[in-house]
Amino acid sequence: MRRRAASWWLAWLLGALCVAMFVADIALLVVARSADVPGSWGADLTVGGLLVFVPFLAFPLVGALISSRRHRNPVGWICLTDGLLWMFIGVTDHYSVYGVAKPGSVPFPVVVAGINNWLWVPAVGLLGTYLLLLFPDGRLPSRRWRPLAWLCGALIVSASVGVMLSPGPLQNLGGVRNPFGLEGQHWLTTAGYVVLPLLPICMLASALSLVLRFRRSWGDERQQLKWIAFSASVVVIVYLSAMVASLVFPAKTWFAGSSPAWLSLLQSAALLSLTAVPIAVGFAVLRYRLYDIDLLINRTLVYGSLTVLLAATYFGSVVGLQSVFRAITAQGSTLAVVASTLVIAALFNPFRRYLQGFVDRRFYRRKYDAAKTLAAFSARLREEKDLDALREGVVEVARETMQPEHVSLWLRSETAPRREQTG
Repeated sequence: MRRRAASWWLAWLLGALCVAMFVADIALLVVARSADVPGSWGADLTVGGLLVFVPFLAFPLVGALISSRRHRNPVGWICLTDGLLWMFIGVTDHYSVYGVAKPGSVPFPVVVAGINNWLWVPAVGLLGTYLLLLFPDGRLPSRRWRPLAWLCGALIVSASVGVMLSPGPLQNLGGVRNPFGLEGQHWLTTAGYVVLPLLPICMLASALSLVLRFRRSWGDERQQLKWIAFSASVVVIVYLSAMVASLVFPAKTWFAGSSPAWLSLLQSAALLSLTAVPIAVGFAVLRYRLYDIDLLINRTLVYGSLTVLLAATYFGSVVGLQSVFRAITAQGSTLAVVASTLVIAALFNPFRRYLQGFVDRRFYRRKYDAAKTLAAFSARLREEKDLDALREGVVEVARETMQPEHVSLWLRSETAPRREQTG
């Protein structure tokens, strides 16, 4: 009991510390923007620079929630530690930028920048390796994965030390040298080029462990893995959309106001989509509304496809009708937009029913067949008068929909007479 209470207090104290650091990061961002920071430093002192750390605020909050309730599961502590690292990176980044831009304003800004220089390695490493290896129950899939776990730890530590001791200028500080760098020891930089590429390989192997775990899972564990797979799919799709849009409509920076409003919104959504991962981890580990993931995937498939189909139909009809109006009247007309809107309103329900049926047939075939069987039996039940035929129908429906190993149907031979009471 004492250990559980200590874990509860420790988890929420660390979560509160992360929130405090995020608030301090906002204050430091405002102060750093007021300083005369040279543009050549590359420091992102815009809202976008802060928005990068918003998704990582969800990790310590979810981690505190998991650790306070499942203190023996290391997944919660990994989320909490990773969020703590990212919040510290954000605070120290703006702290060092302001301190170097305004000498004497804050103590040891270059030392803080040197610490900030290598913290991204364990932050990325924990998230990409151990969270995947230990999800969802906090244990490795099998003993054969222990060498990979040890290798991941060794790579994270060695890469962190290598980046910390590598000589050279610090990022975003206009040529300020790394205070922890060993000048003249360029072999550290060479070793970093050798060690760092191994970390993404370990991340891919950790992701493969989730795939293998899913293939042999069933019941609650399969639903837990569906949550993390769904959240990762959302992040990948949104990020790919933002990357393609950025390549088609290039802009100098994301949040400097040089890109269109819709593109900035899409890129902001790509950053915020990262919050889906810790939220999914929280639902999966705590098993809260665990089986709602099937409904969520179903609705996402249906309404995501519906949105794309309606958007393509809308823009296609607008362009086509505008071409017709220009050919007839030599100028465009707002009637094209009005007509296209009416067409979309008329096609919404037919498209939705068609896509719902297609998704059910393609991805939820067993449930679709069961629903069809029950609907056919309900229609037959209203017209059937033969008790033997009805009994066979009940057994057949139970066999097709539930697929049990054995089916038995017991019927009472006669009903007990009801006793009438008279006053």
